[in-house]
Amino acid sequence: MSLSARAYREIRRMIVRLDLAPGAVIRDDELQQRLGLGRTPIREALQRLERDQFVTVIPRRGMYVSNIDVGELATLYETRAIIEPYAARLACVRGTSTHWDRMRAALDAAHVPGTPGGELIEHDRTCHEIVWEAADNRFLTDTLDMLYAQSDRLWHMYLADVDDMAHAVDEHTQILDALVAGDGDRAASLTEAHIRSFDAQIRNAVERRLRSPLAG
Repeated sequence: MSLSARAYREIRRMIVRLDLAPGAVIRDDELQQRLGLGRTPIREALQRLERDQFVTVIPRRGMYVSNIDVGELATLYETRAIIEPYAARLACVRGTSTHWDRMRAALDAAHVPGTPGGELIEHDRTCHEIVWEAADNRFLTDTLDMLYAQSDRLWHMYLADVDDMAHAVDEHTQILDALVAGDGDRAASLTEAHIRSFDAQIRNAVERRLRSPLAG
């Protein structure tokens, strides 16, 4: 992994985990010190983060963590609901037993009683990443990686309001069965349902937050 790719992943993780909150000012000198990286990889990473809409540059004012536009939820999830099922179809054809053994191991770890939500979302991401890897299309992977990170950021923002992360992870068990069986139609259908279910949970969480007497 290049230094700029490492910087991109580390800074994006800080944004997703809300270590860098929406609207926060970004200073590349502080990031250099925090990550132990030079100016060039940090700036290259920030340029990529701007393209991926995690960072906003305002001329003559500076660089900021992009705000989360709740109005764009529908666009985010409808895009994932189209692309991820296609990746699942490809994975059915191109995936190997090694992929599915890794996915089963991730699910076994997720099913340990008492696993906190933060770990469950990591297992969820691992399952998605294995499917993308099995699909073996780097253009799809790059796009889905960015879209998932935006979804992950929303999950962290509304963590306290999301009802059933364990159920979302459980859905991967059915997806895995379809992938192992090579049933592309079923894998695609289950993947779409999984994404739409996650979308509904986030929407409900946002609505509850907006209805709260403490909102605003």
